[in-house]
Amino acid sequence: MGTPALELGQHFVFDPVADGTLTAAGFGFSFLLGEVLGTGEIAPPLPSTSFHTSSLLPIDRIAVTQTIDPNASTVSDIGLASAIGFAVLDPILSGFRDGTDALIVDGFIYAESGSLALMLTDITKIAVRRPRPIDYINCGTLAEQKGPNCGSTDLGLSFFSGHAAGVAAIGATATYLAFVRSPHSPRPWITLGVSTALTAFVGIERVRAGMHFPTDVIAGAMAGAAIGVLVPHLHRHVQEAPPVWVGVSPSPGGGSLALQGFF
Repeated sequence: MGTPALELGQHFVFDPVADGTLTAAGFGFSFLLGEVLGTGEIAPPLPSTSFHTSSLLPIDRIAVTQTIDPNASTVSDIGLASAIGFAVLDPILSGFRDGTDALIVDGFIYAESGSLALMLTDITKIAVRRPRPIDYINCGTLAEQKGPNCGSTDLGLSFFSGHAAGVAAIGATATYLAFVRSPHSPRPWITLGVSTALTAFVGIERVRAGMHFPTDVIAGAMAGAAIGVLVPHLHRHVQEAPPVWVGVSPSPGGGSLALQGFF
């Protein structure tokens, strides 16, 4: 018997065991790490009192010379919440357009993209432990570092931006799904434009809040976008070959990497 025909609108597939386990592991890891960091047992790496901010990358110096906007952090939270809200709404709309299967698969794809972006962000933050710009502003001297505002573990988790990574991952996933599900409509281009603008806006607000350097938000957006594209790409239905496919396979004495394109 041949492989069952691809049903109309079912461009993606998922494995409940593999994808469910990966998604749960990502969220679970980040939750547990957050609980550990919340205890304060890991001291923040405060800026060296001998380090001068002029040694920062030129693009990053604005983060420590600016006037902090006290409302920017809240605004960036609203931007992230808006992206998460869309990640919940979009699978529901797919369900109305393409059926219940589309709702379930798209929901899992969004959840997996978000969990992997969150996990990668947390692993990188705890590995790099870069002081936030607000540290350089408020905790630059030895006397200031002894104060109550310089002891939070979170102050050493600047690289890279979780807000930028999260918004970029959701936006990239939404854009990929839109190009596959509605290739001949304005929807994909509108999604691409709005998601790019929202990622840039949230990143700028994180810098204005003193929570991140520009390189933190750029790296976060790059990492999130990469995950947001790869996750739906790897869930394409076997009968619907994607335009570009990267494959890895073993071969005698090593392995091979193949890049295929259909244009």
